[in-house]
Amino acid sequence: MSPPASPSPPNDLSTLRDTIARVDRGILELLRRRMEIAAEIGRIKAGDGLPVTVKTVEDRVLARARQQAVTCGISEGVMEEIFRDILRASVERQHREGIALRELEGEKILLVGGAGGMGIWLSGFLGLGGHSIDLLDPSFASLPPQAPLSPNAEAPGRFGRLDEIADLNPYAAIFVAVPLGATAAVIEEIAARRPSGLVIEIASIKDPLEEPLVTARGAGVRTLSLHPMFGPSKSLYEPLTFVLAARGDLDEERALLEPLLNHPYTKLVVVPFPHHDRLMGWLLGLAHLSNLAFGAALTRSGITPRELYDCASTTFSRQAATALSVLSEDPDLYLDIQRLNPHRTAVYAAARDAIDELEHLVEVRDREGFRTTLEAARAALERES
Repeated sequence: MSPPASPSPPNDLSTLRDTIARVDRGILELLRRRMEIAAEIGRIKAGDGLPVTVKTVEDRVLARARQQAVTCGISEGVMEEIFRDILRASVERQHREGIALRELEGEKILLVGGAGGMGIWLSGFLGLGGHSIDLLDPSFASLPPQAPLSPNAEAPGRFGRLDEIADLNPYAAIFVAVPLGATAAVIEEIAARRPSGLVIEIASIKDPLEEPLVTARGAGVRTLSLHPMFGPSKSLYEPLTFVLAARGDLDEERALLEPLLNHPYTKLVVVPFPHHDRLMGWLLGLAHLSNLAFGAALTRSGITPRELYDCASTTFSRQAATALSVLSEDPDLYLDIQRLNPHRTAVYAAARDAIDELEHLVEVRDREGFRTTLEAARAALERES
């Protein structure tokens, strides 16, 4: 019988870890050099007015990465994700390099609700576009008056009330990023001042704003209804979808808004104003409802979270992660999204009918009906090619 293999020397593991640390330092140095090159590319693109992202170039980078995956001993999917992150970092570096040039063409913007979650996000987003941002929020009411930075440069405005701003006309746009329940009153207060710039509200539900928006437009105030399809935790360097609910010509309103949303990852979708809330009934209302119901049903299970996660399937883990992201948001906002949407009744009825149908098919063991229902559900979710 062969003698048992002797254990590896105790210092082998530490030696290998030291080697990995040296390799990591080399990787980080290469990343630093890559970002410096990206910065130079960003400066050239900014000077020539070229777009930061070029899909064909990114596709070539990802294709090279996938081809080398086997050589590195990892899956193509893992390698692609690594290089997607590197590309996002390069886009961020390139975009930031152009800020100084964009500031030369940037606009002056007033952000109402600037201390709230979306207000803070919009301030960062619009700042990257080269715009100069003043903030208005009740939380600034107790701040002392700001002195100018120099005789020729005023400090960015921080205002507690609208009447602290003597003239709204210098602002090319006034963004309204206040809680949904307060948006109508804020629009009315701004419209009464007849600003010459755009007034852009970002409420999740538009129906409660119908009257003040019509009144404002009747008074000659140019209003736009924008909806960021994400919350304030969204990275500035991920795909950013905005929905514009247009009351007039769709192309004209898009043209008014696009210069303010200058960003490599912005996707602006324009829909007719009356269609917005119907879309949101399903995109937000149903999506939120299903996750709220998922969590609420689990409270009735009598099973502890620890046991659920110890035995969790991939499906449960994914659903739980999505549900937790919904359940961690502002309850008042999510209640308003449910309550104020005029299409809520149709969404709730469809959800009840779907559950009733599935329960019946399971009870009677209707395999063909169950299969047909799942096929129809899959078709409703599959992307068109």
